[in-house]
Amino acid sequence: MKINTQYIKELPGEAKKMQKENVTFFRQLASKPPAKVDLAFQNVHEEVFDEVNCLDCGNCCKSLGPRLTDADIRRVSTAIRVKPSELTAKYLYLDEDNDYVFRQMPCAFLDADNYCTIYDNRPRACRDYPHTDRRRIQQLLDLTLKNTATCPAVFEIVERLKKIKI
Repeated sequence: MKINTQYIKELPGEAKKMQKENVTFFRQLASKPPAKVDLAFQNVHEEVFDEVNCLDCGNCCKSLGPRLTDADIRRVSTAIRVKPSELTAKYLYLDEDNDYVFRQMPCAFLDADNYCTIYDNRPRACRDYPHTDRRRIQQLLDLTLKNTATCPAVFEIVERLKKIKI
């Protein structure tokens, strides 16, 4: 699966077109045995990510502001050799939920080739994104639906899941 700029631009519209169908599908998934749903998601996640190169996209780093925990702040500040207070002052702010998030998007640590300059020390939310291989995925179906408009891989995972029997 090749991702290009045009595909990324069209993705929110495609996700919106599929939203009603996806909501219905996710309602059906909510009633399925959790272990079966987890396994299906994990298998399709691996299949799709064998075909997708996130460096072709970087849309998550360009448009989503992850929540940073205190551990994330310490780890990132150590990686860029600043005090946690300096990192917080320069790059973060407290959002309406009282969580630290990046002050600007695209992420200040994303370079022109979609490489993360703090990749080995990136926040946990970045490490876990797009969350489609997590256990108890049924608890994240609302987030997964939202992510179909941002992540081409999530969109593809959902489309493939709709074609298999869970």
